[in-house]
Amino acid sequence: MKLSIIIPVYNEEQTIREVVDRVLAVDLGAVEKEILIANDGSSDGTRDAIASSPWANDPRIRILESHINIGKGAAVRLGLKFATGDVLLVQDADLELDPQEYGRLIAPILDGETDVVYGSRFLNPNGRVSTRTRVGNAALTTLTNLLFGGHLTDMETAYKAFRRHVLDGVRLRCVGFDFEPELTAKLLRAGRRIVEVPIGYHPRRIDEGKKIRWVDGVDAVFALLKCRFQR
Repeated sequence: MKLSIIIPVYNEEQTIREVVDRVLAVDLGAVEKEILIANDGSSDGTRDAIASSPWANDPRIRILESHINIGKGAAVRLGLKFATGDVLLVQDADLELDPQEYGRLIAPILDGETDVVYGSRFLNPNGRVSTRTRVGNAALTTLTNLLFGGHLTDMETAYKAFRRHVLDGVRLRCVGFDFEPELTAKLLRAGRRIVEVPIGYHPRRIDEGKKIRWVDGVDAVFALLKCRFQR
């Protein structure tokens, strides 16, 4: 089996090399890894950091370039377009999530329990998460559950793993952070069972490069409502 790991990246010069190093270091036994780095028009030194890395010519890695910044959703969709794995997984280019948890994320899929797994930051206590983040995420996750009959605790998690075929017939349109609620809404509407597993989380601050803002929460609500009520 092959696992395609899609890494959307925008202006992550300081972290991209370490993230990929960590992904390469993950031992998944017989599971083959494919890494797709989708550079979403970075304007800092990200492109040079990738080109000068020791893994730049690694045959397991494919580097995809967008010449302009469009958004995280567009970068993930670019990765999805070129992914060849049986199972797909999204990995952010910061250091907030630990690739060593891949085994836990894909285990329910390999065991035949489900075709979709989300890594939840809230199933285990985590004192690092701010109250603002908890409240915002809880509101969006609750709205998702109410609109689509889900039972999630962390809709906005970056760690989403799924078999390739679950996207058959699913048309993804969002290009920004609203990609997260759109994907979740359309999977739930398609009747997909989403299993959550606990993951660790090491959040960074805005001054450390965190990009999501309050307006992205507004976009998420709009995306959820649009997916629920639009034909």
